[in-house]
Amino acid sequence: MIPLTAAEIAEITGGRLHGFEAAELDPQSLTLTGADTDSRQMTPGSLFIAKPGETTDGHHFIDAALASGAQLVLAERATHAPDGTEHPSVIVPDVVVAMGALAAEIVRRIRAHSPTTVIGITGSAGKTTTKDLLAALLGEEGPTTAPQGSYNGEVGVPLTVFTAELDTRYLIIEMGADGPGHIRYLCEMVKPDIGVVLMVGSAHAGKFGGADKIAQTKGELAELATEHVILNDDDAQVRAMADRASAPITWTTSDSMDVSSRTVAAKSLTLDGEGHPQFTLSFGPSREEFAVTSGLTGAHHITNILAAAAAAYRAGAEPEDIAARLQGLGPASRWRMERSVIDFKGEPQSLTIINDAYNANPESMREALRTLAMLTRPSAHDPLATARRSVAVLGAMLELGDESIIKHAQLGETVVRLNIDKTLVVGETAYPLYRGAIAEGSWGSEVHWVATAEEAESWLKSTLEPGDIVLLKSSNGAGLRLLGDKIASWEGTE
Repeated sequence: MIPLTAAEIAEITGGRLHGFEAAELDPQSLTLTGADTDSRQMTPGSLFIAKPGETTDGHHFIDAALASGAQLVLAERATHAPDGTEHPSVIVPDVVVAMGALAAEIVRRIRAHSPTTVIGITGSAGKTTTKDLLAALLGEEGPTTAPQGSYNGEVGVPLTVFTAELDTRYLIIEMGADGPGHIRYLCEMVKPDIGVVLMVGSAHAGKFGGADKIAQTKGELAELATEHVILNDDDAQVRAMADRASAPITWTTSDSMDVSSRTVAAKSLTLDGEGHPQFTLSFGPSREEFAVTSGLTGAHHITNILAAAAAAYRAGAEPEDIAARLQGLGPASRWRMERSVIDFKGEPQSLTIINDAYNANPESMREALRTLAMLTRPSAHDPLATARRSVAVLGAMLELGDESIIKHAQLGETVVRLNIDKTLVVGETAYPLYRGAIAEGSWGSEVHWVATAEEAESWLKSTLEPGDIVLLKSSNGAGLRLLGDKIASWEGTE
């Protein structure tokens, strides 16, 4: 974090200084150089943000944070050490709002110091992968700050900004939303120069009140990006955001017949034997084309790849450099089509695990299942290869609201239509997926249901065979990502 004194933090947040006399500290000279909501991440000179949460309260961890090196607390109430000593604090009515105010001021100071480009990325799926790709593309152009993991909301965006330095050239912001107005709030905080909208799906439909409201909210980024907007022409709801954009638009598309001077496109898109997208990357604005094989798994990632390429291009990177850096570039964040190959039942390199169980909505579920189906069938790349057995381990898609039952049931129909060999459905919320598969015509032992991840692990140990390819897919809250990690640790299991 750029250095800020305690007095500056109080002024920026409208907070009240507390406990400085007791600690014999001068708020004008006490300088903070880092900030976090996690008391375990404190280093000397840190600001501990005592954020109240759904399950715990950061105010309970103030002593631990100070013991670990924190020198100041941003809090909603005055607190004391066990001996009664007042904690040095800035007291504000709402810690999360104060975090946003601090982030906005830090971005303002960075812009005043450096020629900084702020790039916002939103969409119902693919934000983290696109962010990771873009960070790799721009990291060689200049100092680049991007979110850790999936930091993307009213807490995550400030935490990303807090990691930026004064010389930041590119500030990449992942923007998530739980309801209308959330993207606008984040845009007002960081004022993006370039806005990237990936796709509109059913994620968080329950909170938004429908897909139309999701599109309305995601489109706030198209409205508020000041220099350029990157829109996915393959998504009808994103395409409609063009009317809301106030800056020039660059389109992305995997339709090789629709390439214009304002388009970054993937021509001749195919998948290699490992499921990696192979395509010709076409920069319509420059008329340059490059052959690229991605290190990501699944055709659906082409949306993310093109968005990152277009954003990097509009941020100043050269097309040939973008193409070269994309070559073989794989996932950087965990549990996004993360592939592991392990020895199993005495056969080396015989079990493949694809762990994509961090986020899930109906659209991303279907794409992951299509990839699984493709990977387990002989292909044009190797038509003599033996077909491998496909095993899908599917958990709940959360936050779908009133559509949850029907969306899960429809996914069960998809499993059958794709001829997935074995499907294990995990958890009560996902049970309609199992029923949907049965109703669609699954028979025998093709589809099975268990209540818990522990039962799922037991079933998999008794069912999996060498040569299987196993996909784990669910929302983060379903916990299947951790089951995937357990399976990947079976190395050498007999």
